[in-house]
Amino acid sequence: MIRYSLNCDKGHGFDSWFKSADAFDALKASGMVTCAVCGSAAVEKSLMAPSVRTEPGERPLSDRKTPLEEAVAGLRQEVEKNSEYVGMSFASEARAMHEGAVPTRAIYGEAKVEEAKKLLEDGVPVAPLPFAPRKRSN
Repeated sequence: MIRYSLNCDKGHGFDSWFKSADAFDALKASGMVTCAVCGSAAVEKSLMAPSVRTEPGERPLSDRKTPLEEAVAGLRQEVEKNSEYVGMSFASEARAMHEGAVPTRAIYGEAKVEEAKKLLEDGVPVAPLPFAPRKRSN
């Protein structure tokens, strides 16, 4: 895994992890790397500093969370605490609730881009989260 500091064309800065440098390049080329703040796909790597400890026991400067990272972590905690993870069934569950086939409840999960677009086109109120769900095992 490799962590990159990224900047978008609107001046927003954020960090993201990638499997490898090649994985970053492939995702960026396909338009899958977008700004965590505004969604812009015009994203570039910024200069990065190595992890250096300044005091014994102190976290490296590059490991400290920015205010945006803190906010996203807090949002993740709230979503996980107050919603049901439905995995790849998200699109069908959201549609079933919208159509009244199942009781409405707070859910989150994963959907293919095409599924999410279709939900929005059909008036189903969904929104992307600024983090990937943690992988769940049975």
